[in-house]
Amino acid sequence: MSSDQTLHQRRRTLTPAELAGIPWLALLSPAERDIAVADLQISEAQPGDLVCRIGRPVTYWFGVVDGLLKMSGENADGQALTFAGLPPGGWFGEGTVLKREIYRYNVQTLRKSLVAGLPVDTFHQLLDHSIGFNRFVMNQLNERLAQFIAAREIDRMNNPDLRVARSLAALFNPALYPGVGEVLRITQQELAYLVGLSRQRVNEALAALAAQGTIRVEYGGLRVLDLPALRSRIFSQ
Repeated sequence: MSSDQTLHQRRRTLTPAELAGIPWLALLSPAERDIAVADLQISEAQPGDLVCRIGRPVTYWFGVVDGLLKMSGENADGQALTFAGLPPGGWFGEGTVLKREIYRYNVQTLRKSLVAGLPVDTFHQLLDHSIGFNRFVMNQLNERLAQFIAAREIDRMNNPDLRVARSLAALFNPALYPGVGEVLRITQQELAYLVGLSRQRVNEALAALAAQGTIRVEYGGLRVLDLPALRSRIFSQ
C-alpha cells in the first residue's frame, strides 16, 4: 500500500479482534452495534501523521486501537502546549464532534498506530437513540475536562519529577484509556515528547519513581506498581 495515500484513503473495515478493543461497543444494543460496526473504519497511521489538524472540519470521532498519539495546541503567546497523550483504548474529540466544529488542536502520531473512526453522522445517530452511548460520551467529557485542567496545572510546575509523574498518571486513566492496563508501551523519548522535557531528564525522573516503588521500567514500557501513589505525586512537594 502506497505511503503517499492519506490516512482517509488507507481506511478499511475493522477485524473482529480490533472491534473487541473498542470499549463503547459493548454498551450498545445489538441493532445499535450493527449500525456502528457497519460505519467504523480504521487506518494505519505512520509516525508524524496528523489525525486531526487545527482549522480542519470534523469528519470522524477517533479512537486509538494501537499505538500512541499526542494532542497539542498553542497558547495565546504561540507556545506549544501538550493537552494529552492518547494511548490504546482512548477515544477523543467528542466535544468537537458534538458541535460539528473545526478542530482547535492537532493530534499527531508518535509511532505507527491503528486509528479507528466513527463518522460524525453515525455518532449523532447513536447519541440520539442509545442510552449506553450517551453515558459513555458524558463520562468521556467529564474525564477529559479533569484531564485538561491537570494539563494546565502541569504547565506551571517547575519540578520535572512532578511533571513526569502527572503525565504518567494521566496515561494510566482506566476510564479514558481502558486499553492500557497495568503496562504502558512507551519509550522514554516518546514520554519526553509528551512531557516537554529532555529524554535524559525524563530518565532521571523515572529512576526516582522506580526507586520509590511506584513504577517499574520494563523492556518496551512501564508498569505501574502503585497508581494511587503515582497520582499523589501530582500534589506532593
